[in-house]
This record gives sequence, structure tokens and C-alpha cells, in this order.
Amino acid sequence: MLSGEQVRATVAAIAAEQEADGALPWFRGGRLDPWDMVEAAMALDLGGEHARARAAYRWLARRQRPDGSWASEYRDGAETSPAAESNHAGYLAVGVWHSWLLTRDHELAAAAWPAVRRGLDLVTRMQLPGGAVGWALRPDGTADDTALLTGNASLFQALRCGIALAGLLGEPQPDWELAAADLGAALRTRPDAFADRSRYSMDWYYPVLGGAVTGEDADARLAADWDRFVVPGLGARCVADRPWVTGAETCELALALAAAGRPDAALEQVAAMQHLRADDGSYWTGYVYPDDARWPVERTTWTAAAVVLATDALSGATAASGLFTDPGALPAAGTAGSPETTDWLPGRAGRVLP
Repeated sequence: MLSGEQVRATVAAIAAEQEADGALPWFRGGRLDPWDMVEAAMALDLGGEHARARAAYRWLARRQRPDGSWASEYRDGAETSPAAESNHAGYLAVGVWHSWLLTRDHELAAAAWPAVRRGLDLVTRMQLPGGAVGWALRPDGTADDTALLTGNASLFQALRCGIALAGLLGEPQPDWELAAADLGAALRTRPDAFADRSRYSMDWYYPVLGGAVTGEDADARLAADWDRFVVPGLGARCVADRPWVTGAETCELALALAAAGRPDAALEQVAAMQHLRADDGSYWTGYVYPDDARWPVERTTWTAAAVVLATDALSGATAASGLFTDPGALPAAGTAGSPETTDWLPGRAGRVLP
């Protein structure tokens, strides 16, 4: 798929876009959002750039608001879109737990814990009747009653990572366990709880990627819309009604396929999107195939990060490789656990690592 040298080049391309204060924008001088920044930091960690990943997490911790939120967009360190979105508030938990699996750095886990806790506490406060989580805060501080399927599927994973981190640090969070259980049930059984954005491929595969939909249900979900979104030899469309394939969505689809027990199909997707690779190891965001044109004309850190995460997951190269591809590697929603005493920690041997 990719050689070690090629993966290192991609990690270096991400690192080259990082600001001196730890910020990881989409590209140098461009916008930054907390969700994509965490994804880029995870890729840096996988590439051995642990100090850079920690600098990114410190940047986020310094800019977290008292209510546990972040702005949805920053430029040059300043808030340029103040909206507080639930998926941004929750995703730091995934990055910190990923870092723990990879490095066993207890100091980082403990230092990041207050920010993780504030973020997930906000997520639970934004949960709506029926289990779904509102996508953003209204100006009066209440949760918007619109829930987005992709963001909620990501939050299901974030809550479970937070529960795992709480077990590691000896600070159980029963409210998170209940929230995860209710959210998982909504994702599996209540499609009406979420806004209809079915034209977006992320709403198709993210319930599988986030671990809420598994087994035969995952197989059926991925099969149902395969022809709507997958372009043979090029990757996955971002939206069903546009002739535009995107690298990050293709690699995330690969992670969902791996989680569903289809590693060969996952490998095909990562291979298919390599036409977006630039000479320096960075990746173009997308490709409009009727026009033979890359669009937008930008190479984003989060697209490169998705490639690194998918490559690690499919190769099993690190102790964090099972985070996305093994839905059983995190505590079941509603069940507390400690990684020091249980056997659900992912690793190449499928057991607790020393």
C-alpha cells in the first residue's frame, strides 16, 4: 500500500504545516477547526512526532472555553467562527486515548484530562430526549434541537474513549456511560432523530466507523449505498450527487470497512485514492473526475492524517491500530472498565500491552 518511507514523508508534510505554538491548521495560514486538528495530531503521534502532537493538544487545552467548548474555526490563533459544536467538544477524548494506546504517556493523559472532562460534560448536557446530541449551542447556551448523524457517530466513539480514559485515571463518569448507551441506541434504531443528510457519504459509513453499528448490520449498511458513493479506482464521493471523490472520506470508509471485517476492501480504497498524493507526501483534498481537476486546490493536513490513520489500522503497525477497526476494543456503552485490569485494550496481540 505505502512504504514506511512514504508514510514518514506524509507525517513530515503534516508537521511542516504546524505553527510554532502547536496549532495545526488545514494548511499554513488557513483555517483550523478542533476536530480536524485532533485528527492531524493523531497522525503526528503515529509518525513518532510525539512532541508535536502534545503541543497540539496543549494548544487546544489553552483555548477551551469555560463551558467546555471551542470555537468552530480559528485563524492565526483568533476565533473566526464562534459557534460551539458538540463534535468539536468531544473529539479531544479520541486523540488523548489514541496517544495513550500508542505511548503509555500517563503524564499527558492526566494533563489533558480536565479538558477532556469539560468537553464531554458539555456533550452530555447537549444530549436531547431520545439519545441524540444537538449539533451546536444556541446563543442562550441551550442545545440546538437538530442532531447530525456523522457528528453523533463520532461522539459515540468519543464518549467511549472518554470512559476508557476515566477508568485509566480512576475517575469513573457514570453520566458518560448512560449518555453513550442512549446515543448508541439512537444511532442504531432512530434514524428520524437525525437531520436528513443522506447525500453525504459520511452519514453512510460513520455509524460503522464510530463503533455504533457492528456485525451484520454494519455489512448491510455498507452494502446498501456502495454504488451511490464508491467510484471504482478513484475512491469515495463526498456527496452522492456530485462527481467528486475526496481522500479523507475514502480513507475513513476504509476504516469503516476494516471495522466491519473487510480489510481487503479497505485496502482497495486506500490504494484507489493514491492519485491524490503529491510528490512531498501531502495529499490533495479531492478530485472532480469529469474535469480531470483537483478541487479544492489545497492539500490539507486532515486528508493526509486520514491516510496515515488508515495505513496504521490496516497494517497493524502500532499499539493504537485497533482504535477504529475493532469496535470491541473500547468499553461497552454503560460499562466502566480500567485498562489496567481488563483485556479489551487493542494491540497487535489483542491483549493488554506491558
